[in-house]
This record gives sequence, structure tokens and C-alpha cells, in this order.
Amino acid sequence: MRTDASEKFDDIGLGDRKEETRMIKIGVVDDHAIVRSGLRQFFSEYVDLRVTGEAASGREAIELVRTTELDVLVMDLAMPGQSGIDALAMIHAKAPDVGVLILSGYPEEHFAMNLIRQGASGYLNKECEPMEIVNAIRAISRGRHYITPGVAELLVRQLDQKDDAAPHEQLSEREFQVFLRLAKGETTGDIAKTLSLSVKTISTYRTRLMEKLNLSSNSELTYYALKNKLID
Repeated sequence: MRTDASEKFDDIGLGDRKEETRMIKIGVVDDHAIVRSGLRQFFSEYVDLRVTGEAASGREAIELVRTTELDVLVMDLAMPGQSGIDALAMIHAKAPDVGVLILSGYPEEHFAMNLIRQGASGYLNKECEPMEIVNAIRAISRGRHYITPGVAELLVRQLDQKDDAAPHEQLSEREFQVFLRLAKGETTGDIAKTLSLSVKTISTYRTRLMEKLNLSSNSELTYYALKNKLID
């Protein structure tokens, strides 16, 4: 026999039904196997998170989003070969619906704004609280950006003091990629091969970024990058 209480529950759409948990499919990109393993183990503790693929470089990340169904890609920046910065644009081209959370050892103030402008959905430093990674993934899986208070402050500062922004923050996405690789001592030939561009094109980017940074040599460029903690 049905009770009044059960009828009331049915009337508001509850009854005995339970809302299904939406599974968030995650790709983990880091060149350290122990980091990938640690993240996989950590995410396994949450019923709505599942790691469905891994990659150890930017190039592998591009292949991962091409072949695997993903909602969010959790990606490091500094990796051998093609870095996370190099891969970001191609990932968006091949899988525009996949959100990208950058999880990096570099502080937010060094890379976050550049990468969010280039299409990243969020940026976290690896020293953040583990639960913040979960919160970011859940937000990004719903099509949102995940902005920490620190990044929000940087954004406000840039809007209020655009003329005072650091010179490297004025570089385009491709100029910034070339800048970082030159700063690490790579030749134009090496960079051209990695980014699948001609040596002439890389040389043109080098000329432009040198003008924007008001530098005249690769040694000055490296010093600038070290001084601003953009490379180790």
C-alpha cells in the first residue's frame, strides 16, 4: 500500500531514484612515471574520476587526445622533446572539447596568464593542495575555467596595469614557445624540427621576440629567462 509520504516524493520527482554520478575521463601527461602513477592512484579514490590514458611528452599528448575519449587533460609543462607549451595549440585543434589543466612546477606568476590566453582551462602549481586538483578537474569538465585567487589577482593586475606587464607577457603564443627554447640553448634547426616549422620561420620569430624584449643575443635572452624564473 502506498503511503502519503511516498506519493509526495514521487510528485517532486524523487521516489527511489538516485542521481547517477557522471564519470570524468582524465588524461595524465607528465614525463615522470612516478608522477603519473601517483595521480592515477589519487584519482582512483574518487568515484567520479577515471584516468583513461597517459602520455610522457607533448607529442604523445597530441596522439592521446586524438585516439582516446577524454574530458580533461592534466598536463605538465617541462617535458623532453615537445613540451606542454608546444602541444597546447595542437591539442585544441585536434580535441577542442577537451579541457586542459596545466599542473606545473613553475609558479603561477611565471606562466599562468600566458597559457590561459593560449587556451588552457586552468593552471595549478604542483605544490597546491591535492583536493584543489580535483576541484579544478570537476570545474573544467563542466566547460568552465578554473582560476585560483592568485591567477585572478594577476588578471586584475594586468587589466589595471597593462603597460606595466613584463615584456615576455607581450609575446605571441609561438614567439613565447621559441623564446623558451632559445633560452634553453636550442638551435633554430632543433626548434624548427620540434615545432614542424622551417628554419626561416623560426628565425623570423627570433627576430620579432628579440625586438619585443629589447635583447640582442641568445646569451642575453637566456639571462632574461633565468632572471624571470622562466627556466631552471
